[in-house]
Amino acid sequence: MNIHSLLDKSTILANLDVKSKKELLEKMIQSLSDQVEPDQLKEIRDSVFEREEIMSTGVGKSLAIPHGKVKSIDENYASFAKLKNPIDYDSIDGEPVQMVFLLVGPESKHTIHIKLLSRISRLMNSVSFRELLSDCDTPEEIYDAFHQEEQRYFAT
Repeated sequence: MNIHSLLDKSTILANLDVKSKKELLEKMIQSLSDQVEPDQLKEIRDSVFEREEIMSTGVGKSLAIPHGKVKSIDENYASFAKLKNPIDYDSIDGEPVQMVFLLVGPESKHTIHIKLLSRISRLMNSVSFRELLSDCDTPEEIYDAFHQEEQRYFAT
């Protein structure tokens, strides 16, 4: 499964202006509202915030990958945010976060969820890709960047 195919221009938040981790996650989760039912959105919110309480998903390099698994959904959903200004996220390196990739998936498909998280992590570990994303100003540019990077990185 391709990461870019999980993203939609409505779930890509370019130059998002937020002040806190909570506000950021709320806006990212809300961006999924056109794709899921209201009660599913609540389950997604609960799952993501519960996961953050266990351990921050700020993985370093100005990146966070919040995620959660939900019983009531049958497919994976994603949102990506590039922040206007970095925010504190309790990251493992102690640095603020500027890019955030949210992934939520069905509880019953654990293996696919892990593979997608791994793929996101590999893509976002590329310094050149993060620099490319930094130069993107619109959801369209960000979507195209993910599409091109996946083709380049995972081409067989």
